[in-house]
Amino acid sequence: MALVMGVVNVTPDSFSDGGRYADADAAVAHGLRLRAEGADILDVGGESTRPGAERVGPAVEQERVLSVVRALAEAGAVVSIDTMNASTALAAVEAGARIVNDVSGGMADRDMLAAVAPTGADIVLQHWRGHSADMYANAEYGEVVPEVVAELAARVEAAAAAGIPPARVIVDPGIGFGKRGRQNWETLHGLPRFVAMGHRVLVGTSRKRFLAEALADDPADATEARRDLATAVTSVLAAQAGVWAVRVHDVAATRDALTVAGNWEGADRWASPTRSR
Repeated sequence: MALVMGVVNVTPDSFSDGGRYADADAAVAHGLRLRAEGADILDVGGESTRPGAERVGPAVEQERVLSVVRALAEAGAVVSIDTMNASTALAAVEAGARIVNDVSGGMADRDMLAAVAPTGADIVLQHWRGHSADMYANAEYGEVVPEVVAELAARVEAAAAAGIPPARVIVDPGIGFGKRGRQNWETLHGLPRFVAMGHRVLVGTSRKRFLAEALADDPADATEARRDLATAVTSVLAAQAGVWAVRVHDVAATRDALTVAGNWEGADRWASPTRSR
């Protein structure tokens, strides 16, 4: 059964919901709503990683996220902190986060892996080839899946060298990061290769442009609702490929899709609306 990670963006400029939950109280309420809808993990982020986004400093990031992390953790939620900054990761873990979700795989801040190692927190190492401002500059591959697997394996080795054992590592192939349209589909098709690495695998397709490009000649015509439906479909397929968790904005739709697929398969490994959480 794939877990569902709900997105809590505490930012003014995220690509799909920027500004909706920039206020801490609104972000906490949103996180609690996602949890009620079936989110197993809440991923709190204070810096947009949409294509072209500008960096924000750790102080601003922490001002946005720490009270949200603390409130959600105190409410009993499993909280992940979406950050590329070691200082933010440490502060968020102290506030109650149990997972550090670093979209750069520990490459943006060279102190990240050493900082996380003694905390006991799990870490998501995502495939990454550069910051949002120029993430597509290095989107050149001979064979995308073998290259992404190899680059993720190198990050796992770096984490081990810093003192983070494999049991605490989650890998993410980085859908939409440094990959253009078809490269994302090839990466998804290759999910069994990532699962075979032996680590938990996180996948996030939610509302991303490559889905809109598949749905409409003009991606702008692919509404949020259409993208959420496409997200739910890809999340079910990812779960069938053996991933550990899917990261989504619309938790309810994804949870329903997983439940329906599970009933179709008749397998108890799938999510159930009556399961405890």
